Amino acid sequence: MSDITLILLAAGSSTRFELDVKKQWLRIGHKPLWQFVADRLEKTELFNKIIITSSPGDLEFMKNYGDYTFVCGANTRQKSLKNALTEANTEFVLVSDIARSCVSEKLLHSIINKKGSSDSVVPYLKVNDTVVYENATIDREKVKRVQTPQLSRTQILKNALMCDEEFTDESSAIVAYGGSREFILGEDDAHKITTIKDLNLLTCLDKPSSDTLSGSGMDVHAFDDKGEMVLGGVKIKSKFGFKAHSDGDVAIHALIDALLGAAGMGDIGMMFPDSDNTYKGIDSKELLKIVVINIYNLGFVIVNIDLTIAAQTPKLSLYKLQMRKTLAKILNIDASRVNIKATTTEKLGFIGRSEGVCVMANANLKYFDWTLI
Repeated sequence: MSDITLILLAAGSSTRFELDVKKQWLRIGHKPLWQFVADRLEKTELFNKIIITSSPGDLEFMKNYGDYTFVCGANTRQKSLKNALTEANTEFVLVSDIARSCVSEKLLHSIINKKGSSDSVVPYLKVNDTVVYENATIDREKVKRVQTPQLSRTQILKNALMCDEEFTDESSAIVAYGGSREFILGEDDAHKITTIKDLNLLTCLDKPSSDTLSGSGMDVHAFDDKGEMVLGGVKIKSKFGFKAHSDGDVAIHALIDALLGAAGMGDIGMMFPDSDNTYKGIDSKELLKIVVINIYNLGFVIVNIDLTIAAQTPKLSLYKLQMRKTLAKILNIDASRVNIKATTTEKLGFIGRSEGVCVMANANLKYFDWTLI
């Protein structure tokens, strides 16, 4: 059995990426980038365990994709790594960044073949350009561009990270702790995705699937005689309001379920439980905004939505266009791709008896196509 644990760091917020989608959620086929990297490295059969760090908000969603050990990350790379190391119990640990997506098996073997020769094994690239530091020209033969993955003795790395100082890579922490470091020549194909332009430098990444992902949602709310009625984000003139934990906007609630369904992200009750007083009386448009941000962050694009509102009362024909425009603005799509239908139930059932409203929603998503950037 291997005595190496692989840690893949995927908890970053991608602030330098300049897109709504986090780079770890770019799709390669159907797989998010982090899963593509993890699956690719798992096939080498070089590791005892694979640990993946995730931002707190993505953690539960990540667990739907792969049978790995997932650890909640933190607000810095180093703190995320420290969290992951609590799950590592092998003699050695190999740490890499999800953004370094095309590391070859040849490089992995080159690193692992040096196992035990020092406390840290580090791939690097030579610098070909002239290097000037504070107006002094430096001997470029003495300059190294450090890469990941880096192989470390697990316990030494844990000890090295006990201090408060922040390090940009594992080997720097180990050297500061008094450990040894050995360099090996890296490879250009192990380029790291930092900005959008970096995507063009990676040859192992296939384009995202062009499949359409569909989801449906349905919600029902009973009337009450308190408060005002809101449907599709629009105030409706009515003598009724809705019995609900939030503002009772049954149309937005159904829409949220449709969006979450298409993305495979569960349902509205999981994301906004009615046991949480944070959401008591909240404007449902604010809930929808949170969902839409998550949808785009996780690599999806909203194509269109379709809502059917079943209500005996009130009459909604005068409000449908306003609903379309209100929802389209939040969804970041054109109003022509938001369809609102209203119908009665011919006085049948609880709707026909004017006891409440039912809304059915459908939503279609696609993966963000990063190849078109």
